[in-house]
Amino acid sequence: MSSAAGTSTWKQPKAVYAVAFACVVSFMGIGLVDPILPALSEQLDATPSQVSLLFTSYLVVTAVAMLATGWVSSRIGAKKTLVTGLAIIVVFSALAGLSGSIDGIVGFRAGWGLGNALFIATSLAVIVASATGGFAGAIVLYEAALGLGIAAGPLVGGLLGDVSWRGPFFGVAVLMAVALLATVVLLDDVPKPAVTTPLSAPLKALRHRSLLTMAITAVLYNWGFFTMLGYAPYPMELGAVQLGWVFFGWGLLVAVFSVVAAPRLQARFGTAPSLYGALGFFAVLLLLIGLFTDVRWALISCVVASGMVVGVNNTLTTQAVMLVSPAERPVASAAYGFVRFIGGGLAPFVAGKMVDTWDIHVPFVVGAVAVALGIVVLATGHRVLAAADAGLVGDAHGPVDDVAGEVADEFGGAPAAIDSEVTAAHASARVR
Repeated sequence: MSSAAGTSTWKQPKAVYAVAFACVVSFMGIGLVDPILPALSEQLDATPSQVSLLFTSYLVVTAVAMLATGWVSSRIGAKKTLVTGLAIIVVFSALAGLSGSIDGIVGFRAGWGLGNALFIATSLAVIVASATGGFAGAIVLYEAALGLGIAAGPLVGGLLGDVSWRGPFFGVAVLMAVALLATVVLLDDVPKPAVTTPLSAPLKALRHRSLLTMAITAVLYNWGFFTMLGYAPYPMELGAVQLGWVFFGWGLLVAVFSVVAAPRLQARFGTAPSLYGALGFFAVLLLLIGLFTDVRWALISCVVASGMVVGVNNTLTTQAVMLVSPAERPVASAAYGFVRFIGGGLAPFVAGKMVDTWDIHVPFVVGAVAVALGIVVLATGHRVLAAADAGLVGDAHGPVDDVAGEVADEFGGAPAAIDSEVTAAHASARVR
């Protein structure tokens, strides 16, 4: 794949690949603990609902910290923010591996979440600033790193977890330390923005109904997603390595459908119809998991198949946020991340309470209902998503200006503020 300027997407400075490698390791953390959840529950005498707090503490802290990432990076610079986030992840992942109780691991995962927020909120901006070939090539690299990390995380977690449940935590600490060193040595300082970002900027951005619509849709989707990620491993009754291979298959589908299938579906059917289809399919899969939780082959098949819709949803919702939000990209990303990670963090905790009160079927059925509601919420923004698609396939800046006008008229925003955002996404889509 090449950029508009004819430069290969994959011929990048070493600094870009240093940050991309750190992205891979960071995204590995999403599924890294999945294969060791049953082992943690058994060896640390913890209930599944207690173990689910590994997701809750990590994601809720990530969500809240997202609100401050723009404030931090605009004052100390992107490289220092990136390095700080990586260092925090190294320290707290190692401490989690050294811990001897579930409460200790949950607490250290919270610290890990702080570092993760600083890193993921800054990494894309650093890649965009450092990559050759412009925004389009940077997005492809970022999505490739995301897909590779999500795919590799469960497998690495399973292989290391088969030795000891501490293995995945120490593995992340070592890999992140390598990424930290590479980033310090290879990445030049990224210029600070001319204007600092206030702490209130992400929350103010949520006043725009376009961004709020996408964020609420993401909360409902993440409710189902993290319910599946947090509780599906238990009824499978598999070893750590076997669970690792199951979620590796899931992760491969996430990667392929994120980078390859999503843009093709978008080009053929449009953003909104593609998202309706992905969310609808995911709701059906969650319902099937809820109904056939005790049938191992059906459970595994549905979990692996969900990788397809997760990949499509990841790519298209991220792009849609950039297209429809009147806020600047870093602010919109922080606001969107805050809302969606809150939902992802609370879902496993609530699912645990449902399992304790009723049975393990209930959380998946509730997750299916939540995802279905996400389709209803998303439909309220159909007009703006359709206008965004018009901008993606149009020429020059005429359609882009139309998208800006649609957002301003429909949801209340400033066309000038989103013009550069839509133009960037427009260029990305044209390359793809």
